[in-house]
Amino acid sequence: MITAEHYKVVGLANINTIQKNGWKSRFGRSERDVIALGIAFAALILFVGIGGRVLPQAALNLAGKAPAPDPTMVCMLLLNIAIFLLGWRHYKSLQRTLAEVGASEQEALKLAAIDHLTGCHNRRSIRAIIDEMILTARKNDSDVALLLLDLDNFKHINDLNGHQLGDCVLVETANRLKMALPPEGEVARIGGDEFICVLPFKGEDREAITALANRLVRKVSEPIELNGESVEVTMSLGIAQALGDPASKIHDAEELLHHADVAMYFAKNNGRNNSAWFENRMNTEFRFRRKVENGIRHGVARGEFVPFYQKQVDLETGELVGFEMLARWKSRDFGMVSPDTFIPIAEKMGIISDISERLIKQALKDALEWDPKITLSVNISPIQLRDPWFAQKLLRLVVENGFPPERLDIEITESCLHDNIAAVRNVLVSLKNQGIHVTLDDFGTGYSSLAQLRALPFDRLKIDRSFVHEMSRQGGNTKLVEAIVSLGAGLNLPIVAEGIEDEDTLATLRAFGAMKGQGFLYGQPEDARKTLELLAATKPSKPTLASTDTPQPLEASDIRKVGPSHQ
Repeated sequence: MITAEHYKVVGLANINTIQKNGWKSRFGRSERDVIALGIAFAALILFVGIGGRVLPQAALNLAGKAPAPDPTMVCMLLLNIAIFLLGWRHYKSLQRTLAEVGASEQEALKLAAIDHLTGCHNRRSIRAIIDEMILTARKNDSDVALLLLDLDNFKHINDLNGHQLGDCVLVETANRLKMALPPEGEVARIGGDEFICVLPFKGEDREAITALANRLVRKVSEPIELNGESVEVTMSLGIAQALGDPASKIHDAEELLHHADVAMYFAKNNGRNNSAWFENRMNTEFRFRRKVENGIRHGVARGEFVPFYQKQVDLETGELVGFEMLARWKSRDFGMVSPDTFIPIAEKMGIISDISERLIKQALKDALEWDPKITLSVNISPIQLRDPWFAQKLLRLVVENGFPPERLDIEITESCLHDNIAAVRNVLVSLKNQGIHVTLDDFGTGYSSLAQLRALPFDRLKIDRSFVHEMSRQGGNTKLVEAIVSLGAGLNLPIVAEGIEDEDTLATLRAFGAMKGQGFLYGQPEDARKTLELLAATKPSKPTLASTDTPQPLEASDIRKVGPSHQ
């Protein structure tokens, strides 16, 4: 229902004046057009006066008992009739116009307060409802709960199924929220995939709100059947109350929304598809998170993200065979930041692809100064693999820098295989066809199956560092690592072991057979300058010009052979 508060929010008119005087305030006296009405009334009076003389005489004339009335008076009578009809018609036409304009403005006000897709309130109108609920709660010694809901990975649903199906998911989600809320609750859609549920409650009855939140999470996560397809949606939910915590000092809707937004962020970080109540400590962490996000944005512009390189060694011979590029953030505000800290944030911000492409471009330039036999490994984010043009973008970087594709190895994690394995396969095949190698990183920590390992064009497996690290402990993962090595041999996939930190671990791995390895035993990752100095000190043998094993760079025409990976 559109209330007076909604009109105030959308700012189209002074609702108090409109409700008191109708539409008169916007059209002056036009609702009752005094001039048109006056003309019609004067014409009516003249008609009565003149008609009182002319009409009786005309009737007697027709009966042959009197002469014809004065022609001038007859003309005046007809003119009065015409003026009266004209004035009345103008008045009625104006009334119809005012009614249409009023209805149009009512519709405009409604559209300004309602989300056109779901029929829920929008962000502008819900603020007034929340403020009104808070004011009422203060008077009644009750409270207001605001639940902010965000659909998890909704962009992925849009990318896979199209925006039309995505809109249907939003409509169905809104309907489920309306059905699950009590009558006194209100639902609003405030963004692409964000909804608000707000309702009054007794301040001490937080358990009832928690139960409602859990019910909403379960209800929304039920499969949605659309056009013969089943779409599963999950959501993260943040809860805030207006008056229950004196330390919160909630004054209006915006502050309450902010608290719910902070709680929702923590719910997402705790695994998604759950809910969390706002706590004051979250504010400090949330502000720090925002500071980090701003730092990342400025860092990208200032070129603060730089590649570091970690040695990859043939465990059997001890020969340096390659480097893995590791991202580092040399922040002006935070100092040196590890990828474990900033990569998850950059992924959620949606700028990880930009950072990764910049780093890969710089790494390709750096690697051109190394011995041509030394390979370069780079990590690829799952988000990048969802881009159907990723293969072409990577090949363009390779061509522009004149880098031989046979020297490049991309590493993807098992989590990439659960999004859309067909799309992932298309990307990997496109890269493999151009000579780029593919490694399955962190093997053993995910849920990849043997069928996936055989179906996807991997060149090698990389054992997760956690398994290698625990080999040094008594009763560690030695048998598990040996089983992975045996699996790799059975699938004809060479092994890379990361996380080698001591001689005992190295000796155990050597006993399992030929493989590559990396870890702090061989030194810390270094920047481009120190890596080049290290290579210069080792003085690797250079291939002769006649060597047929020297990798050749791609030509620009090779990129055109690789189109987008259709999902």
